[in-house]
Amino acid sequence: MTRFSVVVPAHRVQGYLRECLDSVLEQSFADVELIVVDDASPDASAAIAAEYAERDPRTQLVRLPEHRGTGGARNAGAERATGDWLLFLDGDDVLRPGALGALDAALTEAPDTGAVDLLLFAHDRVDWWENVRAGGDDLTGDPLAVTPAAWNRLFRRAFWTAQHLAFSDGPYEDVEPVRRAALAADGRTATLDRVCVRWRERRGGSFSKTPGEDHFAVLRRYEELLAGLGGTDRARLFPHLVTHLLAVLDDPGRIRAADRRRFFRETARLYAAHAPAGAEPRSGEEKALAAASYPAFEGLRKAESRRRRATRRLKQQKKKLRARAMRVSYRADRRRALDPDLAVYGAYWNRGVSCNPAAIHAKARELAPHIKGVWVVSSRNKHRVPPGVDYVIEGSRRYWRAMARATYLINNSSFPGGFTKRPGQVYLQTHHGTPLKKMGLDQRRYPAGTHGISFQKVLDHTDQWDLSLSSNPHSTEIWERVYPSVSYQALEAGYPRNDVYFTTGPDEVARIRAELGIPEDRTALLYAPTHRDYQKGFLPRLDLARFVRALGPSYVVLVRAHYFYGSDAGLSDLAGHPQLIDVTGHARVEDLCLAADALVTDYSSLMFDYACLDRPIVSYAPDWQAYRLARGTYFDLLSGRPGETPGAVATSEEELIELFRTGSWDTHGTTKLRGAFRRRFCPYDDGGAAERVVRRLFLEAGVV
Repeated sequence: MTRFSVVVPAHRVQGYLRECLDSVLEQSFADVELIVVDDASPDASAAIAAEYAERDPRTQLVRLPEHRGTGGARNAGAERATGDWLLFLDGDDVLRPGALGALDAALTEAPDTGAVDLLLFAHDRVDWWENVRAGGDDLTGDPLAVTPAAWNRLFRRAFWTAQHLAFSDGPYEDVEPVRRAALAADGRTATLDRVCVRWRERRGGSFSKTPGEDHFAVLRRYEELLAGLGGTDRARLFPHLVTHLLAVLDDPGRIRAADRRRFFRETARLYAAHAPAGAEPRSGEEKALAAASYPAFEGLRKAESRRRRATRRLKQQKKKLRARAMRVSYRADRRRALDPDLAVYGAYWNRGVSCNPAAIHAKARELAPHIKGVWVVSSRNKHRVPPGVDYVIEGSRRYWRAMARATYLINNSSFPGGFTKRPGQVYLQTHHGTPLKKMGLDQRRYPAGTHGISFQKVLDHTDQWDLSLSSNPHSTEIWERVYPSVSYQALEAGYPRNDVYFTTGPDEVARIRAELGIPEDRTALLYAPTHRDYQKGFLPRLDLARFVRALGPSYVVLVRAHYFYGSDAGLSDLAGHPQLIDVTGHARVEDLCLAADALVTDYSSLMFDYACLDRPIVSYAPDWQAYRLARGTYFDLLSGRPGETPGAVATSEEELIELFRTGSWDTHGTTKLRGAFRRRFCPYDDGGAAERVVRRLFLEAGVV
């Protein structure tokens, strides 16, 4: 029997349906049947579904002769389902990658799978601007407190049938079956705190954004539901019913201002008729509801609105006063003498302690212990600072004091807040990668990657530098042209962050691999794609589950999304996979490189650092032409010419799999290419870059 039956009602969703169906059929867990119900849709929804049914036997199309609404369409799909579990997915929503695998694992790993009839899972929401926000449900409490929707839960099909569950006709069709299921499955409900469905908030045309009479149907749904419940179930449901109705009343997308009093009155009537004996109102709004006093209810709303406005004004005033006080203090601190032993460090726009500045800081503590190092981090990244490392929060009083008095400033990006560099301060710009993509002033010809950059501000920042660190002659040439200034000198010392590739022994590498969970007998690949400036969100161009299946059990793939994405990379579905390890949150990318036997990347500058290890590099570049046109590059990575291509090349998923199947990823030819690449881009890296920088910056007289 099929594991999952996914039922998709389709009515006026032609612009979204393909993405919805793809999200089901492209799941790595493939034991699924997809039932698309054409609810007499006047658009191309039925034709799209028929196309999918023709090419994938797991898909079937059910055509309704007349429009029955979402509830009727779902019921028609449920009647044809054969899977163990029912999942209802709207035609404009999507399953998140790996969702079915995670749901299957949650059911399989339950202490008693047979004792679970209902599985609740997390969801998130996306608007028409592709802004994603959390769903907000707390899955640790009462299942009745979870958003009462059909699409955020799995129903055991046998349970659905035995309980005679069905969706209602008309609006709010899921209230009755969803609530009844939660009550009937008491003690037989499991949860999965993982986002499995992305619910789409449409700009127009959706029921939730169309206020009017139809939203009064939610009152009728609850009246019908309460009429069939016993006293215990009514008492248990009642507080959640009230919460739901108050939320509908408070939503201008559902209830028009002119209808608010009437909706309140009908809700108060329902409250009076069904409130359990001895029930105590839990809020001021509920007290007004219990008293059937609309003036009291509106008074509370207006008071809350006034409180929120006052709070916002107070925050704005405090912010202005704080900024003014900071400016006054900063000007006073700038009149004080510089501290000759104070160095301020920053990396990746205040994300923590990392990259070249971290390697310089560590070596300075060894060779120049008189230098006091202080890191600048944002408040949301202060947990990334290792114990024993001093730091200041960007924009704080301590931050501005440090920026006013430090003699040394070291950063791989820029310091926040528009500080004014003082005479006598020395600013080392370390950069954070060898440039393949166009940088600095060269970006003017590629607006897709600029995102409103002020190039005058780029030049103003450049004029603050005294030293510009370079890892190779290519970088020196590029930096001089794209960051033009007469104020800085090139420091051709190599990248301090790369020292570990020359100084780390096999025992330490073995320890790192063990900590990452890499078995001793496995070949570890690091897959580390870069971000696309012209694309929102992390969209890997590789089916990772398919890739490792094709490679076989002797491989493990470490997956590292770009730091721009962080926890939003959407890789939670990798958890527990025996061959895929999400290392996006790992603090040190250098450790990942040391642990990996080969690197698979696209256009990431990590390839230049990894070349120091003299291990295979595979360029997987399925969108090379698009990337070159949108972002611009300094050389042709796929040319196959020595000094440009670091190793084997694949431009499709099939080609990449074939490289590893045949062993073409590591041959005499790719070794020669890698050698030429290393000679061009790693000539200064030898394990001593950090020491050279520290001696030049802190220990030599007349540094600039």
